[in-house]
Amino acid sequence: MNASIKTPDLTRQKLLEAAFAEIHRNGFQAASLTHILADTGLTKGALYHHFPDKKALGLAVIEEVIRPQLAAMMFAPLADTQQPLAAMQALLKGKASEPDPWVVTLGCPLNNLMQEMSPVDEAFRLQLNSLFEAWVGVVTAALKRGLKSGEVNAAVKPGDTAFFIVSALEGCIGMSKNTQSVAAYRGCLGQLSHYLDTLKS
Repeated sequence: MNASIKTPDLTRQKLLEAAFAEIHRNGFQAASLTHILADTGLTKGALYHHFPDKKALGLAVIEEVIRPQLAAMMFAPLADTQQPLAAMQALLKGKASEPDPWVVTLGCPLNNLMQEMSPVDEAFRLQLNSLFEAWVGVVTAALKRGLKSGEVNAAVKPGDTAFFIVSALEGCIGMSKNTQSVAAYRGCLGQLSHYLDTLKS
């Protein structure tokens, strides 16, 4: 009985993971449902049982794959910290030390979709913007805690600064994808790290 209950969830998860990989490689508009089904070994019937169309699948990828990934990588390290600048420096150092950063090859899944889909589909724009705003909100809250703890300079405006930090990081990734240069990626992260130093109390 347990297996029969879990099977639909596993099928949905397989479809989401395969769709995420296909979209990350090729973009949403060029993503192939045929390739997704081939990667999963599932049928069209299984796909349409869970998702009425390709758009629904794409929106589910944002909410059920990209959001949890971002939460684990970017939100969790800043949760409840009283030293957000140190936490963000550690994040940047970890990213810069990755031996083969896949974001240089494929880019950030969130940013890729924002650039591709926000101008052409309002449902995508709203869902992507919701996730971007959540990220900015996490950084804003962390900076506010840093102000209270004394780590962050009192002149720092948490909301504006958080928006800039997230945008700068996404810019580093996006431009490094265009240049296909790991050195450029690491150099850009280094400059963002220097900027964070200027925010210290």
